[in-house]
Amino acid sequence: MFLKDGHNVGIAQSFAKNFGLYGERVGSLTFVTENQQEAEKFESQMKILIRPMYSNPPIYGARIVSTILGDPQLTAKWRVEVDNMAKRIITMRETLVSNLKQLGSKKDWSHITNQIGMFSYTGLKPEQVEKMTKDYHVYLVKNGRISCAGITTHNVGHLAKAMHEVTK
Repeated sequence: MFLKDGHNVGIAQSFAKNFGLYGERVGSLTFVTENQQEAEKFESQMKILIRPMYSNPPIYGARIVSTILGDPQLTAKWRVEVDNMAKRIITMRETLVSNLKQLGSKKDWSHITNQIGMFSYTGLKPEQVEKMTKDYHVYLVKNGRISCAGITTHNVGHLAKAMHEVTK
């Protein structure tokens, strides 16, 4: 739509989470320009902008991504693994909410299952978070955000109990 309207567009993509390459600064930044001359001018300006930020970005992570995406079999395997990981996180979200209901929580926890991704905002207040840490040794940031990737079948019951107790 933007291209049809005559806009130049840029796309930024990070591979940090979906390839587990945190701290490797792996991603791509792509821009669409009108022609080759404009592309060369744009590239020149981008180099001026990025040069002070880093001299030579690490190449290790980029090579991993290139290897995986450059091989159809590895790409297919990676897609299955990412899909499995996403399904596991969804299941843990659902299990957490189910456990909260089983414990008798009357609070609406649907926001946990409605959110997507590795993290979830629980809706817990800072004082509830503090109580969870102090009384149940459940650690999360003060705004109530939790890592759903860190929820397992072994700790989901304890997490649900802690959340239920501090929200009574």
